[in-house]
Amino acid sequence: MRGQEPMFVKVCGLTTEEQIDWAVELGYSAIGVVGTAKSKRYVEPARARELAAYARGRIRSFVVAFDRTEVAEVIGDFDVIQLYNWTDLPNLAYCSAVAPAPEQVCEYFFYDASTGSGVFAEFPDWLEKIPGQVVLAGGLSPDNVAEVITTHRPFGVDVSSSVETAPGIKSFDAMSRFKQAVDSAAEPGA
Repeated sequence: MRGQEPMFVKVCGLTTEEQIDWAVELGYSAIGVVGTAKSKRYVEPARARELAAYARGRIRSFVVAFDRTEVAEVIGDFDVIQLYNWTDLPNLAYCSAVAPAPEQVCEYFFYDASTGSGVFAEFPDWLEKIPGQVVLAGGLSPDNVAEVITTHRPFGVDVSSSVETAPGIKSFDAMSRFKQAVDSAAEPGA
């Protein structure tokens, strides 16, 4: 169960400085830049570094990949490293559809059964037993996020494809609707 602080809200798959500006303006907690070449939202290392530098001091930055080797060049440029393959890092956001083992201590645990595909699936009850900062991801949208928050009361939520007009092309209006839905559901007493 969460406390009274604002809910953590991350928007992932950002590709431009303007999108970072939108995330800051709308009150998002963090942005994500995709560092796996298999993704339609992939950002090459030199560009990823530029985006991380632009975000620095304004909003928390995540680089997202399946494996540490995919983002080895930029690990030092981002605040948090979000990986689907477990790696022991102090600033790790571990992404999985399986509960982490007790020895797998990480800064954030992202539950994502979609493995970055954006397909929504119901969230399992065992998530409520996971200690720490649990973030729900995978198919969340302005239309379903309020119900997910009301039902599961996570530390945070993560969005990507539902706030886009095309892969990597975010919509300010959709980002705004998502954040408004989160804020209304996360209010105390909601």
